[in-house]
Amino acid sequence: MEYKWIIREKADPKAVESLGKEINLNQTLANMLVNRGVDTFQKAKDFFRPDPDKLHDPYLMKDMDKAVERLAMAIEREEKILVYGDYDVDGTTSVAMFYGFLKQFYTHVSFYIPDRYKEGYGISEKGVRFAAENNFSLVVSLDCGIKAIEKVALAKELGVDFIICDHHTPGDILPLAVAILDPKRNDCEYPYKELSGCGVGFKLVQAFSAYRNDDPAKVMAYLDLLAVSIAADIVPITGENRILTYYGIEKINNNPRPGLKALILRSKIEKEIEISDIVFKIGPRINASGRLEHAKASVELLISDDLEDALARAEIVDTVNAARKNFDENITKEALTMIHGMEEIRHRKTTVLFKEDWHKGVIGIVASRCIEKYYRPTIILTESNSKATGSARSVFDFDIYEAISECSDLLEQFGGHKYAAGLTLSVANVPAFQERFEEVVSARINEIHMKPVLEVDDEILLDQINYRFFNILKQMAPFGPGNPEPIFCVNQVYAEDVRILKDKHLRFNVVQDGQETRPVCIAFGMADKNIYPDEIMYKMLNRKMRFDLAFEIRENTFRNNSSLQLYVKDIKFD
Repeated sequence: MEYKWIIREKADPKAVESLGKEINLNQTLANMLVNRGVDTFQKAKDFFRPDPDKLHDPYLMKDMDKAVERLAMAIEREEKILVYGDYDVDGTTSVAMFYGFLKQFYTHVSFYIPDRYKEGYGISEKGVRFAAENNFSLVVSLDCGIKAIEKVALAKELGVDFIICDHHTPGDILPLAVAILDPKRNDCEYPYKELSGCGVGFKLVQAFSAYRNDDPAKVMAYLDLLAVSIAADIVPITGENRILTYYGIEKINNNPRPGLKALILRSKIEKEIEISDIVFKIGPRINASGRLEHAKASVELLISDDLEDALARAEIVDTVNAARKNFDENITKEALTMIHGMEEIRHRKTTVLFKEDWHKGVIGIVASRCIEKYYRPTIILTESNSKATGSARSVFDFDIYEAISECSDLLEQFGGHKYAAGLTLSVANVPAFQERFEEVVSARINEIHMKPVLEVDDEILLDQINYRFFNILKQMAPFGPGNPEPIFCVNQVYAEDVRILKDKHLRFNVVQDGQETRPVCIAFGMADKNIYPDEIMYKMLNRKMRFDLAFEIRENTFRNNSSLQLYVKDIKFD
């Protein structure tokens, strides 16, 4: 895929020079920090040494007092409490955290995860009736509920109260819950708006723990689950999320709960865990049970307090994940063949595909895969319970949720974020929706949205790449939205000792005139004949043609020997 490179503009030279002197950094690193909003000594201190004492007071969140009061009343009266969560990683980690917290001191508590296929996303009528029929008088919903107007009204009729903990954008009307914790409420003055669903639940845990005068360490013990939710739900790792993730990753690496330890072992991760390991290895395994079977299995794994039990549960989840990969690959091939075979679709600004027998659990992944090949806002729809249900994924800086909302009269339900959303509609409305969505997106989208963007922090020289430079970069972690992994570029370089690895990847040394450093580069997938026919990339590099190189700097350890390598993001030939 051809990228448009955007090299960040140089920050204010005075601010860069001042920060560089204050914290003893070279101009390249100081410039990076200033560009990320870290432009004073105090901000740098907060950035490099996140302080848990600077987490916001949970009572700043609208309705927190009501939520704590109702939870306390339920426990005092020995009411049955149902912890209700979505079936994705954010939802299952939320449930594991909140259920695990309550279970320490309260026995009348259970959890409920809706069945993706029988109940769909969020609060379901079946779930509400389950609560009423089993004498649960309080439901705490996590990562869902903010738009469940009718379901919460039904619960109220049936004598069931709701505390909603959500982070999705509310509609114009709020449910009739006892308390609604959502920093995105218009009337909520909570200082940080980008918490995950698990993060909102964590704030309730924080507040209730303080109400009980618990040791704060008991609350911080759940940061490993919270870090997994933040990473997997792709929320910004800035502000409060940075503090939570920093200490959550630290716990994952030093003392993870048995369920996460088992997933790390199944994932065969033999290094320090990073955000990318959660996104690509741990998260998909947690997600898999909810995609193909029932997410209850993932919650049971995450709340397990015995490693042997957790390993057995992780093996089951891993088997389901292998099956998920198979579905994912086959449906992706079908979808790409469909696009390639229809000229009208290929020339649109959107991709909206429908096939009644695609597996509902993987259509979000398939949408992402289609964007990798045909870069534009994409919705993949399948049939479930006689309705068309779909997952939407967006491209750089385009708000797909807003575009879908303009088609709301054709939909029965929708929700989500700027870059990902879900929707349900009548099968009969699919053709009309395809046309309307294309019209809406065509009117909003710009050319800049139609080509994948690679944001490059700075142009550097190869001799700048050394361990001192790299060790400071490492301290900028955890990386994610709002604080992306640093990407650099070098210009007018050429390759030596070019090799093909495993028939798919390229390995070469990069050379720059006047520079002594000749680091090893790994270019994943750039020897794949399906992408680069006739080994074109390999041949061009072998001819020592000049090119510009964009890359991340990584450490490679082999047989106890460590060295710095460049992970290639893109190559542009002259």
